[in-house]
Amino acid sequence: MSPVFQTPELRAAFAPTGVLRASINLGNPILAGRRAADSAPFGVSVDLARALAAALGVEVELKVFEKAAASVEAVRSEVADVGFFAIDPARSEGLSFSAPYVLIEGSYLVPAGSAFQANQDVDRDGVRVAVGQGSAYDLFLTRELKAASIVRVAGASGVMQALRAGQAEVAAGIRQVLEAEAEASAAGLRMLPGRFMVIQQAMGLPASRGPQAAQALRSFVESMKDSGSVADALARHQVQGASVAPPAA
Repeated sequence: MSPVFQTPELRAAFAPTGVLRASINLGNPILAGRRAADSAPFGVSVDLARALAAALGVEVELKVFEKAAASVEAVRSEVADVGFFAIDPARSEGLSFSAPYVLIEGSYLVPAGSAFQANQDVDRDGVRVAVGQGSAYDLFLTRELKAASIVRVAGASGVMQALRAGQAEVAAGIRQVLEAEAEASAAGLRMLPGRFMVIQQAMGLPASRGPQAAQALRSFVESMKDSGSVADALARHQVQGASVAPPAA
């Protein structure tokens, strides 16, 4: 990263407390996780947070949340300085986003005996789709589903509980996570082919930090993609199914 990133103006914009406070969402296991409740988080988003702090020449403080909505709100309310979110119009108010650094597929999981054979079969009267409340899938399907109803639950584990308990006919979420559930269930669950959306994971900061900081964040993300750092992080954390986003136009 160029030394120009370490200007007093950018340090003040990104880290007004003298420390870069990074909002880490554990609700997306593709990007972050931890091995025990009291252990430090790890993952692609954690690596990017540490790299940004190093580029600014400041320390990093990880603020950990279990749900995407809480992680987003931490940045919007400036409890945190940067975060890692799926780009969605419903999240744009008060935030500035970079271009995506990672692309993740969103897919459907159904009981093995379900009549559904394709994604378009899901949007019918009487069909209930379980999603993590405030997740990218929740925001997207709220706009896109016309006949099916949405069952909002707490995180990926809640989605699976709703499906198994018969509270929903369909589970929506990260393709790799749902595939693992299907494999673990033997013949009890199956994936619908393809995907219903592509999630664009980006970095964001409060819009109040100004256009110079927003542009610097965009440049940082592009440099992380171009240098191979994002690809290295995906490989290091053994992430399957996610891909590095192409360069921004």
